[in-house]
Amino acid sequence: MLGERPRTVVGIDEAGRGAWIGPLVVGAVAVPRDELATVAATGARDSKTLSPSRREEILSALERCATVRSLEATPAEIDRHVAGHRLNELEASLFGRLAREFAPAEARVDACDANPRRFGASVAHHAGPSVLVFSRHRADALDTLVGAASIVAKVRRDRAVRALAAELDEEVGSGYPSDARTVRFVRRRVGAGAPRPTWLRCSWSTTRRVIGDVGPSRAPGERP
Repeated sequence: MLGERPRTVVGIDEAGRGAWIGPLVVGAVAVPRDELATVAATGARDSKTLSPSRREEILSALERCATVRSLEATPAEIDRHVAGHRLNELEASLFGRLAREFAPAEARVDACDANPRRFGASVAHHAGPSVLVFSRHRADALDTLVGAASIVAKVRRDRAVRALAAELDEEVGSGYPSDARTVRFVRRRVGAGAPRPTWLRCSWSTTRRVIGDVGPSRAPGERP
């Protein structure tokens, strides 16, 4: 129809799904369909192929030319879903919430599920019936808009981890169990049977392997 506003397209991806400490962050980048080229012009692509400084630069450019949002799931939320084998469901709900916020014609998502169609259907359930969801593996590498979303998620998760390090005045590493700095940090801060800090994913097998079972969560307001 003449004069009709271009429909919005949103790309969505996550960072920190496999991390041991800190949040899982879901990022989204939305633009009118006829402005997709502006996202490509920022140099956005799969965040894993970019240096930290380049990711920060591209995020600043994205914030000027597109609408950028993110959501976080805390370690406690992740632990609850892992206990019920529902981590994919948690991620799909976050993807869907972000998609619904934009009311887009189309949402492009990076599928964490082995079955991309199943994951897409779950995202669509949370996004609402008006959103057409395209879900596929490696979407962050294959679709510029999803690559842009991966940058949003990665930069904002990295900032959260740096904020934790500043709060504790201690080197915490990347937050992943493959990082020796992170393993040393957790061993220093948490002993077997100790109260569970808010930043640790206690459901991870790495927790039991490295430090044994941990105790209950700390009381609200108690320092980690």
